[in-house]
Amino acid sequence: MYYNKSLKEYLDDLSAKLPAPGGGSASALVGGVGVSLLSMVINFTLGKPSYQRYEKELKKILKDLEDLRDKFLKWVDEDVKAYKSKDIWQALEVPLKIAQACFSALKLCSSLLKKTNPNLISDIACGSIFLEAGFFGAYFNVEANLKFIKDKKITKKIRKEILQKAKVVKNIRKKMEEEIGALIRR
Repeated sequence: MYYNKSLKEYLDDLSAKLPAPGGGSASALVGGVGVSLLSMVINFTLGKPSYQRYEKELKKILKDLEDLRDKFLKWVDEDVKAYKSKDIWQALEVPLKIAQACFSALKLCSSLLKKTNPNLISDIACGSIFLEAGFFGAYFNVEANLKFIKDKKITKKIRKEILQKAKVVKNIRKKMEEEIGALIRR
């Protein structure tokens, strides 16, 4: 669908009077942009002698981020398919995966500040902001779909999990603003 198409084509469809793509697929795209920025920061850091002690850890994080980037791209299409299929479980599952992936990647940002090239901290800031946006876009899609799930035990469990993650995401954002602000203004 969009995986191998141009960004322009996706954005044209997103802005058109079409039922899909919508907020769920856009959240996946934004999450992909966030992890791509974090990958770029690591790629610029790897091989630098002053960061040699973090090399192994950064290579593992980079692999994880690259895996996530591919998943985010696939979720752009999966969200469109889920919407068109009218399968409520699929429509719930895709944004839940997006939110969870954004959450996982966002938790890496603070440690990257200490282990990567400081000239790229604004890219870490941008990556964290995109991941936060991807998380909350997916969060609202999860909430919108939960009302159609009849099993209240499952909806309660999912809502509790996503609300807990939302609180953590807000705290990470606050901490990132403080840490990055302090580093930039030195």
